[in-house]
Amino acid sequence: MNKSTTYPLIIIGILFFVFGFITWANGVLIPYFRVGLELNNFQSTWVAFSAYVAYFFMAIPSAWILKSTGYKKGMLVGLLVMAFGAFLFIPAAYMRAYWIFLTGLFVMGTGLALLQTAANPYVAIIGPIESHAKRIGFMGLANKFAGFISLFILGSIFLTDADGIIEQTGNATEAVKETILDNYMLQAVGPYLIITIILVLLAAMIHFSRFPEIDESLETPAESKSANKKNILMFPHLLFGIIALFFSAACEVIPIDGIILYSSALGIPIDESRYFAQYTLVAMTLGYVASILLIPRYLSQQSALLACTIWGMTMTISAYMTEGIMSIVFVIIMGFSSAMLWGTIWGLALKGLGRFTKMGSALLLMAVVGGGIFPVIFGRLIDINLSLPQNAILLLLPCNLVLLGYSLYIFRRSGIL
Repeated sequence: MNKSTTYPLIIIGILFFVFGFITWANGVLIPYFRVGLELNNFQSTWVAFSAYVAYFFMAIPSAWILKSTGYKKGMLVGLLVMAFGAFLFIPAAYMRAYWIFLTGLFVMGTGLALLQTAANPYVAIIGPIESHAKRIGFMGLANKFAGFISLFILGSIFLTDADGIIEQTGNATEAVKETILDNYMLQAVGPYLIITIILVLLAAMIHFSRFPEIDESLETPAESKSANKKNILMFPHLLFGIIALFFSAACEVIPIDGIILYSSALGIPIDESRYFAQYTLVAMTLGYVASILLIPRYLSQQSALLACTIWGMTMTISAYMTEGIMSIVFVIIMGFSSAMLWGTIWGLALKGLGRFTKMGSALLLMAVVGGGIFPVIFGRLIDINLSLPQNAILLLLPCNLVLLGYSLYIFRRSGIL
């Protein structure tokens, strides 16, 4: 990493920290809303859906915005939109209104879509594409470290008394129950007011920073063949990559956002299971460290993707075939391989796009909606398989098979197979 890229990558690293803190908070919010708003597993997973569906609707508009504003102004707008979404949590908490919480999550997701449409291709094109997975590894460390802090802080605030709240409301009259739940939901006011202020301050930091723009139309010789392409549909490795990223979202999100619901279905108390998402983030952090050390020096991006896919399938089958805490351990270990999926798929899919990079990034970002769809399916599968919740984990098996197909396609496209 040279001096010309260090400063902008530090700024992007701060933004990835923000991505992590906001995104991985869903792992706490899902059980928090399930208790405080008296939801079932399926209803509570709409937290993830609301946050991620914004990517689907806003990714292409975000590319249009960035085309006219550039990276810096686009990031500024994205942070301010996120701040507004976080602020909506305050009236939602006072009204105990789930729909306002979901609206706030959608608005924050809209801001995140704009930020990530800018940040991810910026990381890709600021240096050699072959080492993209290594750079995204550093970004991933910032993302997962923020997620660990988010889960620790918000988990300590929101979930410490969750089992007690369930017990109290189960034996209380309707009026007393409403008072208990009202007070419980007000715990969200302080943290999200602070988050709102921090996002506004970060927007100010971006505004006054010396953030260089990059012209991705200046291609390397290896990428010059993109000049012969007339539209984005002429890049099959991108189109397959979009499908792969959609399914990879399940492999990354469920071991964090769904692990507390899964643990509860296995009979593990929330006071114990609230730490499991943090353990998954530790496994993911180790995965990012591995990607930094191994890619591309010892492993190509496609080799890393193939290895991660095999690891994911092995852990899925192991979690299905075991019970209780052992099944949870295998779900946590999935995090090691799932951490590498984003960077490898993104780097492989964007390779050689040249002037189509922004639009390719937007289409890839649309695929992140999988992170909202699969947890909802996962929650529903738990609801209908309460006697054998391990059945829900099998959802990850076909997802990994799609990733296996993409890695083999890339090998074949490279002339290795």
